[in-house]
Amino acid sequence: MQTGTSSGLTLDTRLENLLADHQYARIAAQLDQLPPQEAQLYRGVLANRANDLKQSVQLLEPLVDEVTASGDTAHEKLLRTALAEDYLRLGDFAKAAQAYQSLDTRLHAKLTPDEQDEIEMPLKMLPLAKDNPPTTIDPCDPFRLQVTTNPLGLVDIPVFVDARSRSWMLDPTLPFNLIARSTAKEVGLKVSDEMATIHTLTGRPIQVHVTVVPRFTVGGRLTLHNMTAFVFDDADYIFPRSGYQVEGVLGYPALAAIGSLTVTSDDIIQVRPAVQIGTPEKDDLLTDGTPFYLDGDQVIVALRRVQPSADPAAPDAAGPGSPSGPPSGPNSDERMYAVDAGGQETYLTSRYFEEHAAEFNSMKEVPFASSGQSSDSQPSYIAETVPLGVGKSIIDLHYIRVLTQPLGSAALDDVYGVLGVDALGQLKSYTFDYRTMRFRAVGE
Repeated sequence: MQTGTSSGLTLDTRLENLLADHQYARIAAQLDQLPPQEAQLYRGVLANRANDLKQSVQLLEPLVDEVTASGDTAHEKLLRTALAEDYLRLGDFAKAAQAYQSLDTRLHAKLTPDEQDEIEMPLKMLPLAKDNPPTTIDPCDPFRLQVTTNPLGLVDIPVFVDARSRSWMLDPTLPFNLIARSTAKEVGLKVSDEMATIHTLTGRPIQVHVTVVPRFTVGGRLTLHNMTAFVFDDADYIFPRSGYQVEGVLGYPALAAIGSLTVTSDDIIQVRPAVQIGTPEKDDLLTDGTPFYLDGDQVIVALRRVQPSADPAAPDAAGPGSPSGPPSGPNSDERMYAVDAGGQETYLTSRYFEEHAAEFNSMKEVPFASSGQSSDSQPSYIAETVPLGVGKSIIDLHYIRVLTQPLGSAALDDVYGVLGVDALGQLKSYTFDYRTMRFRAVGE
């Protein structure tokens, strides 16, 4: 450890592996062993994951020229990707457009297919919005509103688009707000002549334009001015089987303004805005629960492993510290899960199965084919009850699919599971507080 090597890997290589594995606390604990520049790079990337955007920019911007000149493309990719995400989440579309273009121009050949898909939307869409005015937000006190569950099982929130009542889908993983062309036309919004063709939103090529909504209100209370939204053709975002037509999507920019969002099982949402009129209540900020992080287009939550009650002393299936095994160290009971509040599919990955394989010895396999993967079906199991630790609390999820083999996508196989709305819907409530980057869940 003192020499920076373990099993033939340098400390820097180990930290790169830990970053891909979302082990942020373990990275932070080892940064003092690095040279100052490398430590600053990783601190900037960790600030990006923790959504401390100004700190991330402050740490990473001074390193761009030096890291680029070093020829270390792995470090350059880390730096440029994090910095581009910082600008995007800060709403600086001009800087973000330039950053994503530089990332693609310099390192396109070094990006994996998954990474190329991840940057496709910002790379192609941001140039349309680079001259848009910044969004401003009116202060607003906390409020509650009634929401609906749409035919896809996702949350629809009542909004006003320039005083026209609408219902928009909530998708915290989307980096942009979206609006249907019919809604933009009815409201009288000016839609850009320029357009971009993307395929990662729906899985097929679609054309998007951009507009600015002068006044946008969430639930009749929280008002945003000059909100940028990207315009899709109605026919490109419809679900024929359910007959559900998407009118608009609230992505990260709206979530950042909302501040803290609590969704309950009776379709009530509690909003605690990032900017409030009066003095916030003493318990306004969420400080318990567990940390969550933003990693590209993923929301990553640290959940505790709960030993099966039948055999609490059962050893892990894979050895501590092995590449595919469980983590070790002071946070060794934490496992990283992706939470997809805009997705319908919940499953635990082969990493979870490796640690719990003995629990499925007497169960029958069932075939599974993910809607987001092109591979053939693979064997899986249905776990009747899956206990997960959220901070000091334990929640039980029921009838969750467990995969036995990797899906072949690093973004999915590196986590222990993907929790969609079918899992979140089993909870009494769940909260994402973007002000403290804490996640809380209350079981059934």
